[in-house]
Amino acid sequence: MLAVYASRFVPIVDASSTSQRKHWHNWQVHLPPSWVHPLLNLMWLIIGISLRLANLTAKPPWTDEFATLVFSLGNTFLSVPLDQAIASDILLQPLQLNPAASIGDVVHNLATQDNHPPLYFVLAYLWMKLFSSDGGLVSLFAARLLPALIGAASIPCFYVLGRVAFRSNLVGHLTAAMMAVSPYGVFLAQEARHYTLAMLWVIGSLICLVIATRHIQNRTPLPIWVALLWIGINALGFATHYFFSLTLCTEAVVLIFLGWLQLQTSSKFSLFFSPPWRRIYAVATGTCVAGLIWVPIFLENRNRDNLTDWIRGSRVGLDWLSPIFQALGTLIAMISLLPVESSQLLVVIPSGVVMLTFFIWAVPILLRGIKIQLQHPENRIMIQAFAGVAISAIALFFIFTYFLGIDLTRGARYNFVYFPAIVVLLGASLAVCWNPPKELMEREQGKNGIKSIGKWGINGKKAVMLIWLMGFFSAVTVICNLGYQKYYRPDLFVQLIQQISPVPVMIATTHKTYVHTGEMMGVAREIKLANSLQKPLFLLAHQDKNPNTSTIALENTLNKLPRPFDLWLVNFHAPVAEAVKTCVMSDTQSMPSIDGYEYKLYHCQ
Repeated sequence: MLAVYASRFVPIVDASSTSQRKHWHNWQVHLPPSWVHPLLNLMWLIIGISLRLANLTAKPPWTDEFATLVFSLGNTFLSVPLDQAIASDILLQPLQLNPAASIGDVVHNLATQDNHPPLYFVLAYLWMKLFSSDGGLVSLFAARLLPALIGAASIPCFYVLGRVAFRSNLVGHLTAAMMAVSPYGVFLAQEARHYTLAMLWVIGSLICLVIATRHIQNRTPLPIWVALLWIGINALGFATHYFFSLTLCTEAVVLIFLGWLQLQTSSKFSLFFSPPWRRIYAVATGTCVAGLIWVPIFLENRNRDNLTDWIRGSRVGLDWLSPIFQALGTLIAMISLLPVESSQLLVVIPSGVVMLTFFIWAVPILLRGIKIQLQHPENRIMIQAFAGVAISAIALFFIFTYFLGIDLTRGARYNFVYFPAIVVLLGASLAVCWNPPKELMEREQGKNGIKSIGKWGINGKKAVMLIWLMGFFSAVTVICNLGYQKYYRPDLFVQLIQQISPVPVMIATTHKTYVHTGEMMGVAREIKLANSLQKPLFLLAHQDKNPNTSTIALENTLNKLPRPFDLWLVNFHAPVAEAVKTCVMSDTQSMPSIDGYEYKLYHCQ
């Protein structure tokens, strides 16, 4: 409906020559039959959903996904006993379907034990009731299928966003095509988390911003239904993820910029009380009311700061530069990500060289496309708006990082707040490459009279295909766990235990939050699904401010266990010398390092 509405909307453009308007009109009039557009959108959707479903359960879940599973079932981590040896089944009990749980339990447990709003978790609660359990445990496939489908559904939404913004089916298709194969988009969609749903609301809010921008240009009132829809989308965004508010902040910056532009031409402050602005003020008011509902819960969640300790930290020396490289790495990986995270140099070096070569070639082409779009009177404001969203969001990330001590650049998933703006800018730039203006084609000639773009003798359509193929291979890199690698590899840790320990095993870790419970759940789940004959015991040694409490819990537990057994200390951050004095430490220097699991081995005879 938004796309149809925008296609009827004829904006008033800046004063320019008739020949220039005709030139830009001729640039976009060569349109295929109308039936081609649904067919192309179906193709992008099929490609996108195929990539998102490939190897969906091949990678083990990590702690954040365990949080989604437990809270979406209406369960709680509090049922797992601490400071005592427990079996795998007891540790995994929160991952079992709970027929007695209700939506009220989901909301209550999140409000009292977590720091996220409940909308996605409620949807996941209803969704997972449609699936049977996986060996007694909730189905990981079902949990990941929901965000994968939502991520795929965003592809046609990206088409609508590109088409509405630039009134061009070409921009819409190229935006959808790049989203279908974006490694970042695939990464978000293959995790049992709420980020694809939050991104869907970002897309919807940006579509409303685009329509509002057109009305501000023409100084016409924003339709009431658009205003109400905008408020509703923003309310759903708040209910999905608190960081959605960062997107709204960037939209506010763009609207302020638009007001400043109008003030340059009018110099009358009365324009801020004109029809389009009055409706926008109403949208802002309604959005603030929707956001204020969550303020008491958010302030209560701040008391659980230990859940976000991982994004806090001091800046020492070169650490001050880390956020810059982290932000740059995430931006690059939205388009291209080859296996540079591989443990083999023979893979890393060629991948790095290919990526570097690709960006040396592609960046000038993409920047040129943006520059040409800025010359188009009707598209200039849209380029400025989306660039404003992206730049404002990145600036906010650095403000949080350097001034508030909250390093948002460490979590690549948080970039969902401006990712749609980057994809639309990419689609708009590629549209120039695919169908460049006539004067540009005449200016740039390749060898033997072949028209090319850039300096490497490749024409525009081939350049778009190469950029899209790079995205496709990058998406394959992600689904094979060679890019955006999982932080935890319990599967490899379980294999190591089975190879090293022929005797009974106890696995112990220090416990502060359910994050550490999730680390051990990953190990217990791998053992259960493998039907291993080894039945290890687990110890979650709770730790508040005094680390010695974990030491005491470990010592008391070891004294009660029959010997012999092997003790694996995993991510155990407390003194252990006194507790393990009757055990012999094994040399683990020759053993492999495993992501997420820093371990030591003791043989207790």
